[in-house]
Amino acid sequence: MPQIFSVGSYLVYIWTNEGKPIEPIHVHISEKRPEKNATKIWITSSGKCLLENNSSKIPTSTLHNIMRIIETRSFEIMAKWKELFNELRFYC
Repeated sequence: MPQIFSVGSYLVYIWTNEGKPIEPIHVHISEKRPEKNATKIWITSSGKCLLENNSSKIPTSTLHNIMRIIETRSFEIMAKWKELFNELRFYC
């Protein structure tokens, strides 16, 4: 799974084996290593984050900090998504 960046012990990454059709752009977050059912964050067309779930049980304050970093780096995430899937669709 392509890791985009890390925040402390948390990895922000794209899960590449999600089937067809490809879901809109999003990232997963988990601690130490990628997991299939990790916390999922949608990226909006304006570069903001929407929490789908917190399956990794990341503490709320930590998750909010990570989401702010994701928003700051959303263009980097969009570029990586486009490189991997050759498309960009947004949840909203």
